[in-house]
This record gives sequence, C-alpha cells and structure tokens, in this order.
Amino acid sequence: MAGLSLSSRLASADAAKIRLSVTTDEIDDDLAVALAFLRRHGLRYCEIRELWDRYNTSLPLERIRQARMMLEDAGIRLAILDTSFFKVPLPAFDSVAGSRALSAQWELLDRAFERAAILGTRLIRTFAFTYKGDQGPDPSAYPRIYDLVEDSSARARAAGFRLAVENVAGSYVATAAQSAELLRAVRSPALGLTWDPSNSARAGDPEPFPAGYESLDPSRIWHVHVRDYRRTSDGSVEWCGVGDGEFDHVGQLRALLRDGYEGVVSLETHYRLRGSKAEASEHSLKGLLQAVKQV
Repeated sequence: MAGLSLSSRLASADAAKIRLSVTTDEIDDDLAVALAFLRRHGLRYCEIRELWDRYNTSLPLERIRQARMMLEDAGIRLAILDTSFFKVPLPAFDSVAGSRALSAQWELLDRAFERAAILGTRLIRTFAFTYKGDQGPDPSAYPRIYDLVEDSSARARAAGFRLAVENVAGSYVATAAQSAELLRAVRSPALGLTWDPSNSARAGDPEPFPAGYESLDPSRIWHVHVRDYRRTSDGSVEWCGVGDGEFDHVGQLRALLRDGYEGVVSLETHYRLRGSKAEASEHSLKGLLQAVKQV
C-alpha cells in the first residue's frame, strides 16, 4: 500500500469499513476550500462545525441550503452536525436567569434540527454542560444534568434525530468514566456518544484506551474523533499530528471494528503546522492512514 496515492489509500480504508472524515473548519472556514481538500484526498464524508467564520447554527438557512448544494456537487456526505448545545454552564435552577439560559439552549437545539435536516444528517453533536475550571464538577449537579440530557434526547427522538454527546475537558462529561455514567443514566435510544479519547486524556484520564474505551457501551458510540497528543512534564496535554503522539490509534481502530462500529471516524486536527490548518490536517490524515494500514 506504500506506493498508492493518498486517495487510493482512502478508498482502501473505506473497503476496510473504516469511514474517514475531517471537520471542515479544521481545513478552512471557507467550505469551498475545505471540500476541494476532501475531494483531492478522496474523502466521502465530512463533519461541519463552523462555515464561513460562523458557527453553523448562527447562519441563516439560505447559507445552509447553499452548503447542502455544495456538498452534493462535491459528492460528500455530512456525517454529523456539530453544535455547542449544552456547552454552557449548568443554568441555575428556579431562577429567571436560569430559565432564560435554558430556553436559549432549547432554541439552539431547534435550530440544529433545522440545519441538520437541510444538510442531510440525523446525527447531532452535543455536550453535557460545563463548570468553572478552578472549581471542578459539582457531584450534586449530575442528577439534574442527566434529566436535562434525557429531555434533549426525547426532543431529538420526537423530531427524528439522534444526539451524540461529546466528552470534552471542562465538561461534566469529560472522561471515559463520566461518559459511561451518562450512558448508564440516560437510556434513551436517541442518545449516544461522540467518543474523543484525546479529550479524555486531556481531562485527566490516565488510559483512555484500552481501559477507558472498554468501560463504554460500544453500541452507543455513534461518532469518533481522532487527533493525537503528548503529555508534557507538568502533566498537561498538548495536541500534535496523528502518529506523532502517544495515542494507540491502531488499537482503538481495531477495537471499534471488533465491536461492530458502523459510524464515521473523523479527524479533528486541533493544531497548526507551519501556521496552516490545512497542512496540519493533511499531515494528520497521512498519519491516520498509516494506522488504518495496520488494522
């Protein structure tokens, strides 16, 4: 496979039932530029977060319809629509300000439903609330968080969508262990996980794979983010190109296939190479394909 072009190796990856994607604004905020990159490398899926320097849920619907036409013209499907839903501090209970904050989140979710439908996906990325970094998560908040996530999944199910909560540092659901607890607490068929092992590491998980992954219900992992990281001398995590860090991508991909994963594995690069997002994404894509080759 070493002599094959990048696009040929991507076709081989599809044949191995690993469907690869890149978050478009990790290439360029201009969708046309991002789609040209995806087509050049033979990718058939993408993930959308920001378009033209704005979060997709803040764009007018005519721009979203334009994006759908561009996706169709490029022959690229949207794997998941990213939102910032519930990536906010937990609204205060029984207060005017808390009620307004929560209403704003329900309005955001409704806008996400509209945009996901136009863009051709039924899968939406969400979160499970944040806390102030210097305070840590409040254990007493989890029952209410689970109730609100349950409510959101009921709304999604009624509208014909599924929500995939992403674990992210600074959130009440940041690590694999917290993700597993969420999935046990909220059994809705419309709720699953966007599994991001690198985020779990950044949140303090000493072993996101295999131990962290093995704590999860694989049938409820509906989307997967890929990047790479290095642990620094002070214990923090810094992002780097796939294959340049310490995460076991080969093992994670093998485990996903073993467990019957049918979703998309999406590159969310999160760093720049020589100042370029596109160059960093291309570098990481090549590293990811090296891992795919060993699966």
